[in-house]
Amino acid sequence: MSFTHLHVHTEYSLLDGSNKIKEYVARVKELGMNSAAITDHGVMFGCIDFYKEARAQGVKPILGCEVYVAPGSRFDRETSRGEDRYYHLVLLAENNTGYSNLMKIVSAGFIDGFYYKPRVDMEILEKYHEGIIALSACLAGEIPRALSVGDYDEAKKIALKYAEVLGKDNYFLEIQDHGLSEQKRIIPDMLRLSEETGIGLVATNDIHYLKKEDAKYQDVLMCIQMEKKVDDPDRMKFETEEFYIKSPEEMTSLFEYVPQAIENTEKIAKRCNVDFDFGTRHLPAYAVPDGKDAFEYLRELCQSGLEKRYSPVSDELQKRLDYELGVIKSMGFVDYFLIVWDFIHFAKNNGVMVGPGRGSAAGSIVAYSLGITTVDPIKYGLIFERFLNPERVSMPDIDIDFAPNGRQKIIDYVVEKYGEGQVAQIITFGTMKAKLAIRDVGRALDIPYAEVDKVAKLVPFDLKMTISKALDISTELHALYENDPQIKELLDTSMALEGLPRHASTHAAGVVITSEPIVNYVPLQLNSENFITTQFTKDTVENLGLLKMDFLGLRNLTVIENAVKIIKRTRGIDLNMDEIDYDCKEVYELISSGNTDGVFQLESAGMQSFMQELKPDTLEDVIAGIALYRPGPMEQIPRYIKSKKNPKTIKYKHPLLKNILDVTYGCMVYQEQVLEIVRTLAGYSLGKADSMRRVISKKKPTKWLLNVKTLFTAVTTEIYRVVSKTELTNRRQFRYLTK
Repeated sequence: MSFTHLHVHTEYSLLDGSNKIKEYVARVKELGMNSAAITDHGVMFGCIDFYKEARAQGVKPILGCEVYVAPGSRFDRETSRGEDRYYHLVLLAENNTGYSNLMKIVSAGFIDGFYYKPRVDMEILEKYHEGIIALSACLAGEIPRALSVGDYDEAKKIALKYAEVLGKDNYFLEIQDHGLSEQKRIIPDMLRLSEETGIGLVATNDIHYLKKEDAKYQDVLMCIQMEKKVDDPDRMKFETEEFYIKSPEEMTSLFEYVPQAIENTEKIAKRCNVDFDFGTRHLPAYAVPDGKDAFEYLRELCQSGLEKRYSPVSDELQKRLDYELGVIKSMGFVDYFLIVWDFIHFAKNNGVMVGPGRGSAAGSIVAYSLGITTVDPIKYGLIFERFLNPERVSMPDIDIDFAPNGRQKIIDYVVEKYGEGQVAQIITFGTMKAKLAIRDVGRALDIPYAEVDKVAKLVPFDLKMTISKALDISTELHALYENDPQIKELLDTSMALEGLPRHASTHAAGVVITSEPIVNYVPLQLNSENFITTQFTKDTVENLGLLKMDFLGLRNLTVIENAVKIIKRTRGIDLNMDEIDYDCKEVYELISSGNTDGVFQLESAGMQSFMQELKPDTLEDVIAGIALYRPGPMEQIPRYIKSKKNPKTIKYKHPLLKNILDVTYGCMVYQEQVLEIVRTLAGYSLGKADSMRRVISKKKPTKWLLNVKTLFTAVTTEIYRVVSKTELTNRRQFRYLTK
């Protein structure tokens, strides 16, 4: 008999579910099930991740949430204690309308009904019931609670109320058996309720972890959540080890006396069909003044800005502007540029200091003409296709720095302009990384702090470090693991919980702006500061085609702002940071001395030492130094310094590389140089070259190897064409040229 799990908590039931989405889907498939649900506590954090993973593994995803229902109105802040403040109810999206309504229900629980938990009520359920299938939930559900205190009549009344509000065919009585005496006691009453009301039964297992043997890890996770130790006698814990992903055979055997409850899981699964269109963008429209056409208005602003930036405007500059505008129009990003121009224009006119621009957006002459960036892309040889690639449609990404004391003013302006319901900040999750997992688990297992600290410190510092990698790297850690049973338990438990989301917070910069109320696209919640945030992370928000902006608060801008004010007050000099001299010898002498405390990106001890060795005398040297001082390019630092001090030692593997690499003394430092080399030597378009750059940067092996093979063939062919046969004296030299 087929079966589908419809009551499942994943890693996004924070510190309550140790069921990692990828492993969960794989386990479901391994056990022969072709569909499965996600119903995390009060949130929809993992719905899109689960949907994508399930689709990728050939499992049908059923999207839902176990919501908290207030006893009365969601607006009540009653004084009742503990679990009497709310009941559990499982909601599943039957179709896209149901998914849309589920987002509204869950969002209302946070925005209107938050009281210890995000609570909804019958009013919300009635308003948004279309396309929703509901299950009566676990022992914390309203009906099981009534039955637990012996009030059958009240339970029947509640069941009929839900059936009336949601529709009789859309509401099911949920039965569970995890070996708990209370569950066994109320099952006969649930069967009787079904018979007397005609409401269908459905069998579920309240899943919180993957396999039965994972119960011990779940127990530790709950201790971390409640800040308790496993030996605490009065802590909350699962009474049995049955909250795992059971096979269809196990579930059928468990409920053999009520086969219709098993059959109904499949009937519900077949009814649930939600599909996403990740290819459609939902960008807000910019309100163009005087009813003008948005593109023509953008063109006017750019043309005016171009003439201010460059005088006179050459044919080459005009051609570059027209090309970029054409790409922006064809890709549908006209309103995007107008929106960004508008709030930056507001910032500059209202005393909020704005950074000069960072990232790939600096390669756009449109952005430069609009004043979005103040970095001349022509002067520095920056490439537009790194920002917007006409051969690969993706959302543009402009990171904007604001002085921290003015950042909120800009967000408030955007909220006022586009509407409170159409602007939100973006959620992010802190995860249990290697060291943190060890420390959390150590506290829960009540292992002495000194021992836990010793183990945690043996894990090498690396953002991508895992405990498994650390065991391979550190012989001392591996020896402890092999020889000390307590440390083995610590590390095994930590590895089981490693990577789980630990808490939700607000992304430092991300803001989403939509054309319609955001709740039509993503579920929402309130953060600790009472600001509305999305329940999906920035990557998911972008996957759904929404406009995500990064409003970064950069304290260095405040330092610069204060310095400008002090200079004005004490010396009577008005400094315009957009017009300062970049050829000041004294500035480079100061940087070369390593005295760069408070200087953005040059203030770390490592950078100070590097600047003392490099002794930059141009802005290009500083730019290259910052680009080199990161994992990967760092190995070229000695060569760069040597070539800078002795330019005669520079050798190019081919004359065509000279004009591309001369600014960096023959070293390949920038991604723009990669694009130019691929374009010049292989004949790629810049769009195609950028697509290859993206593959390289994301390190996708299969695609990368395919592109390397294509590039190698193209480059060697081109080199052979441009180099005379007299220069190629032998095969060895040819191989050297094309290494």
